[in-house]
Amino acid sequence: MIPTALTIDPTLAPPSGSEPAFGRLETSRGALPLAALAVTAHVHGLEVATEIQQTFINHTAAPIEATYIFPLPDRAAVFAFRMTLRDRVVDGVIDERGRARDVYEHAIAAGQRAAIAEEDRPGVFTLRVGNLLPGEHAIITLRTVGPLPIEDGEVTWSFPLVVAPRYSPGALLPGEQAGTGTASDTDRVPDASRISPPVLLPGFASPVRLSLAVSIDGAGLPVSGLRSSLHDVFTAPEGHGWRVELRPGERLDRDFILRWTLGGAALASAAVWALDADGEGATAMITLVPPVGAATEARPRDVVLVLDRSGSMGGWKMIAARRAAARIVDTLGERDRFAVLAFDDRVEAPPSLGAQLVPGSDRNRFRAVEYLAQVQERGGTELTRPLELATRMLAGADERDRVLVLVTDGQVGNEDELLRRHGAHLQRVRVFTLGIDQAVNTGFLRRLAAVGGGACELVESEERLDEVMAKIHRRIATPVLVDISLVADGLDLATQAPRRLPAVFAGAPLVIHARWHGRPRPGAAIELRGRLPAGTEYTQRLHLDSARPGAALAQSWARAHIRDLEDRYAADPADRARLESSILAVSLRHQVLSRFTAFVAVDREVANPGGAPRTITQPVERPAGWSGGTFDFMPADPGFRGAPKAVGAINLKRASASPPPQSPARAPSAPAPAPAPASARLRAPGSKQESSDGASVDAGPYLARLLDVADDLLRAAGGSASAKQLAVSRLLELLEDLRTVGLHVLASRLAPIAERLRAALTATDLLQILHDAVAALRELARDKSSPPPPPAKRKGFWR
Repeated sequence: MIPTALTIDPTLAPPSGSEPAFGRLETSRGALPLAALAVTAHVHGLEVATEIQQTFINHTAAPIEATYIFPLPDRAAVFAFRMTLRDRVVDGVIDERGRARDVYEHAIAAGQRAAIAEEDRPGVFTLRVGNLLPGEHAIITLRTVGPLPIEDGEVTWSFPLVVAPRYSPGALLPGEQAGTGTASDTDRVPDASRISPPVLLPGFASPVRLSLAVSIDGAGLPVSGLRSSLHDVFTAPEGHGWRVELRPGERLDRDFILRWTLGGAALASAAVWALDADGEGATAMITLVPPVGAATEARPRDVVLVLDRSGSMGGWKMIAARRAAARIVDTLGERDRFAVLAFDDRVEAPPSLGAQLVPGSDRNRFRAVEYLAQVQERGGTELTRPLELATRMLAGADERDRVLVLVTDGQVGNEDELLRRHGAHLQRVRVFTLGIDQAVNTGFLRRLAAVGGGACELVESEERLDEVMAKIHRRIATPVLVDISLVADGLDLATQAPRRLPAVFAGAPLVIHARWHGRPRPGAAIELRGRLPAGTEYTQRLHLDSARPGAALAQSWARAHIRDLEDRYAADPADRARLESSILAVSLRHQVLSRFTAFVAVDREVANPGGAPRTITQPVERPAGWSGGTFDFMPADPGFRGAPKAVGAINLKRASASPPPQSPARAPSAPAPAPAPASARLRAPGSKQESSDGASVDAGPYLARLLDVADDLLRAAGGSASAKQLAVSRLLELLEDLRTVGLHVLASRLAPIAERLRAALTATDLLQILHDAVAALRELARDKSSPPPPPAKRKGFWR
């Protein structure tokens, strides 16, 4: 197949009625193939079934093969695949991946239309649709099913819409690349070219029409508090539940995240079972709701906080990560020990504390928070060394809780390598991952948390961070139930998923799937056993009931079990042959996609005699919330192989390379626009201000934080010297955040107050200075007028 470079051709006239935009993104022979994405989801209780339709159109003058690298929820089981061509429907079949590729390649060479879907990571897939003739369109349909997480009665459904760039370390591999993406394959990420789609320039009209609809049925439990955190939606009652639809015109540049409250106090532990569709087996699902009031005094903890400061963490993500890390440090007590590690392609610790566990005293916590306030993004995401240091610090045999907290966006390509090198060590600690991004690598962060028997929490905005921080202390505290196991006659414990049952925390139910030998007898029961924090035994007996008709327990179990097997495959090279055989058997038996299988669909008609279609790799949107310099840190070291790959004229060489002719790079001396008008001045909470890079920044959350800090200072006035130091450190952190996002006017007015407080920490009249500072801060937070911000610099971009 002959690859086609993606370029922008200003001489091509847009078709009649097309959307006007800043140029039109074209291949060398026409517009891009992916025209529409439609997502339809049906929620029943804590299960969601989703249908995804991707519409491809050949706008070129020659037959094409369209390649699309796209995300799906990492817990979802892909169990159906279909290709629709005009009046014909071709249902896909699942087969061993190598055989499926052979079927596809032979069909393409013979001139038949064909499509193949492959999984490259949990949640990252590659679709190819070949031999589409000029003007033809094909609709590819995938169907998935999966569980929904619930915590404190809040259910979250997250549907990813873009694969963000990932850092792929290692030495370049010679020879043919595994895929058609922009990153080169390396010895540490041998399929980097399969998980790195080209990226659109900002400013182009969205090339893909997006529609999304969700129907929610609480399965007898009340549904309330519907909210979408990143998108505008329509909501309306529907039957016994709700229907939610995305407003038109949205781009595929961030996850769609919908949350609602389910059931309240009505949610209880339960066990259900269902026969397979062919009647040849059965699957059980057990939901364990944590016992209420089981917690006792927390045990002393050793906590290592690992903070990602790599280039992809720029902008709001770095601010949120610093705040989260500082809040975690604040939750520690005198009996705890902790360490802080900040990493990119280097690992650093607070100079005054070092890379070691130190007591959780007020003084040490103040030093850690003070250090975190000045951490900025830089460099690549080299996660191996910090994980090695963290697990080494947490090695021990005493009766302390050992917790590793990783704060990151997870944008790395060497996930399997990390599990292989650190999986055994992570099993000896409890791992909590905090994913911060609007297109986070959820699959990897959940894999890490599962290996460590912990949990994963996602933060897509600073507003969500405030909600998460209110409960984060429970995630790193002593759990309410540990050492959980199942006992039941007929239950196949070797098939239990997750394989390692994690500790259970207050408000966070645990869902377990397992296979049943034969058919459960009437009156069958499952016994849950565990240990409470005080060391006493805990037992709960659940009667096994029939699941509702249509419940996809077998597919949900197969996906969860395959995920466990794939993680073991990555971590244990010595047992790979047996694990691969097991993955294949489960995948083929239950028709659920895995990394060793693929869905393939072949049309019987010969449309393009001789084959040889041109390959076009669909570019994706730039992830929302990523700062301008983020992509400089994405290439594998030492750089790209050969000529740079391009989308439009995006040159993917290193930033120091010379730009191509007639495609100038960012102009550092670009003239600044005229000063902002008076109407752009800083206003009360809810107002916006232009940051230094021209982006509009909402000052409201920062002014609200300013009032909170003033309250902290007032409370600290009557406390210890360490309490005063912690309150001042929070003010300094806020000051640094204001400068980071470009709220320079507010920062300039806050700086003298902060500096006076810092200098007065040892002064005899500190109490009076604190009261004066509190009054000044409150006046500043409520001031509705201020001088206009400085002129915004023009944003640079490749033309």
